[in-house]
Amino acid sequence: MAARKPAAKKLPEWDLSDFYAAPDAPSLVKDIARAEKLCGDFRKAYEGKVVSLTADALARAIREYEAIQELLGKLGSYAQLRFAKNMSNPANAQFYQNTQEKITSLSSQTLFFTLSINKLEDSHLLAMRGNPALEHYGPWLRDVRTFRPYQLSDDLEKLLHEKYVAGRAAWTRLFDETITALRFPIGKKKLTEPQALDLLSSKDAKTRKSAALAIGKVFREKAPLFALITNTLAKDKEIEDQWRGFKSPISSRNVSNYIEDEVVEALISTVHKNYPRLSHRYYALKAKWFGKKQLDYWDRNAPLPGDADRTYTWDAAKELVLDSYGRFSPELAALGKRFFERPWIDAPVQPGKSPGAFAHPTVPSVHPYLLVNFQGKSRDVMTLAHELGHGVHQVLSAKQGALLCDTPLTLAETASVFGEQLTFREMVRREKDAKRRKRLIASKVEDMLNTVVRQIAFCEFEKRLHGERRQGELAAERICDIWMNVQSESLGPAIRLSGDYRYFWTYIPHFIHTPFYVYAYAFGECLVNSLYAVYEKGKVPGFEKKYLAMLEAGGTLRHKELLKPFGLDASRPDFWQQGLDIISGFIDELEA
Repeated sequence: MAARKPAAKKLPEWDLSDFYAAPDAPSLVKDIARAEKLCGDFRKAYEGKVVSLTADALARAIREYEAIQELLGKLGSYAQLRFAKNMSNPANAQFYQNTQEKITSLSSQTLFFTLSINKLEDSHLLAMRGNPALEHYGPWLRDVRTFRPYQLSDDLEKLLHEKYVAGRAAWTRLFDETITALRFPIGKKKLTEPQALDLLSSKDAKTRKSAALAIGKVFREKAPLFALITNTLAKDKEIEDQWRGFKSPISSRNVSNYIEDEVVEALISTVHKNYPRLSHRYYALKAKWFGKKQLDYWDRNAPLPGDADRTYTWDAAKELVLDSYGRFSPELAALGKRFFERPWIDAPVQPGKSPGAFAHPTVPSVHPYLLVNFQGKSRDVMTLAHELGHGVHQVLSAKQGALLCDTPLTLAETASVFGEQLTFREMVRREKDAKRRKRLIASKVEDMLNTVVRQIAFCEFEKRLHGERRQGELAAERICDIWMNVQSESLGPAIRLSGDYRYFWTYIPHFIHTPFYVYAYAFGECLVNSLYAVYEKGKVPGFEKKYLAMLEAGGTLRHKELLKPFGLDASRPDFWQQGLDIISGFIDELEA
């Protein structure tokens, strides 16, 4: 009798008891009551009086407001993470919705505060400069007042705030629950979305094809519903954007990222111009390796011919990522190690679980939680490195407090992409076989293309979709046409886009959750490429300490201030090209 293989080690699951023991825990009930009292007392103390507050009194009011945001954030994070663990559980969904409604109701009582701050004249705040307590919150005041030109009347702001749970949030929840409930019949199994999409990188060509066809068929059947959700949310965004006076559909995202429209357009246009020397060139090269002129879309992420399709255990992935972090900075690795020593990561693929991966920052008084769907592939290791980068960034910035710890989305991707870069370099360092090293570099190029070219193509898709939606509702097939045009432009002639690939726009969560989020990935990748080049050249003394200080800064500094110690400036025309040249250099190496 053959020896039985040892059972696979159980993957870690998170424990949310650092928030509350259960949805009906006495401590949770007590916190809701405390939040109700704090919000009521805050409103009585400050509504209509902000303009008359002294510098000390305004600083004290902001501290009280911060404590309220911390408490509401704790309640909301707990509900959101329970929902993400199993979206198909009706009790989780109900608890999440009820908590959202309660938080919205409570926060509407404090909404007047930021609205009142934005009614203050600049001269009023300038007269308060020099007060140490208020200076601490200077970056928060700066960010709040960024939205001043787009602020509506108090009544309209309150209406939009309170209607959110029955509007955009409800449509987002419908999308999430629909995606999570989908099952894809492949072979004799009915797979979840993460399991089905994972097969598109299988080493077996027939498996990739059958998975692609099954995925497309299910998405096609659900396309009318996804088109309705997309149209509704695009119209909802258009109405609010027009009332607020944003110049274009992407402008509201740029303002929330505290970045100029011109900088974002420079990024998008530079990547677009580089399609031929990046994605078009690489996929033509990959097709050649497969002995073809064109690859079918289901072969785009296929392992290279002869690839052993190496798999990693959870322990091996953990060791690789932490060792990669440790070679750069022992302090960074020590922070990352906490996530593995404590139940802060949820790793297994499970029915009902949120697809993809994320790092939830929660609130400074608790700690971040990571969600991944780990299946042992090299890309899963890179995803783990990515989310752990977010996690350590969130731990480091937590010391800034609830109002100052969050970074704009563009800078939030810096630590995650840097973590990926460290892990990739360690993979290459360990690999002694030349052919295997080539495959690692090719895999990294594909990841970079997915992060830069694919995400900018997603952004182009959103720009065209939101632009056309302003002329009227779009049929599902028209959305498919926009998708196919953008994908064809970005991927190039070496990728054959056919059949039900038309419907693959339906599952991208960022289009629904956070419109125009996607360019942040390209921003982060190009920024990190430039940052890593500075690190490798060794021209910045104390690079590691400066890098950790950058992460610790949280939302206190803007991108120009954060990058200045490294001699980088994202507003310069050649900045983005420098980052893209790193990718092109890898492709040059593969061609050679």
